[in-house]
Amino acid sequence: MHGLGELESAVMDRIWSYGAPVSVRQVLEGLQGSRALAYTTVMTVMDKLHKKGLLRRQPSGRAYLYEPVVSQEAHIAQIMQAALAEGGNRTMTLIHFLERLTPDEHATLDAAIRELGDR
Repeated sequence: MHGLGELESAVMDRIWSYGAPVSVRQVLEGLQGSRALAYTTVMTVMDKLHKKGLLRRQPSGRAYLYEPVVSQEAHIAQIMQAALAEGGNRTMTLIHFLERLTPDEHATLDAAIRELGDR
């Protein structure tokens, strides 16, 4: 993810997958299968994500429970918008993007535009 390191992205993906406030220990246990990490490493990453405004936290005993500030989809949309803003000529950037879409992605985009029009 744009602006996030590999471990930060893995932590955010894990937190989004829970769909409820989670502790550092829960995130650590969820990540243990893919890599060996220390509790303090995950705690530091989650604290940084909190300071970046991606996570909110609430006290729970001697620890915190964390939850995402926005959904994964909303976060990706923010990244896409930032990338579009960096592209210079927005029209050409969008054309190049659309040229690379698969037929399934075109159908998904069409459905999203129709849904937005229905609002």
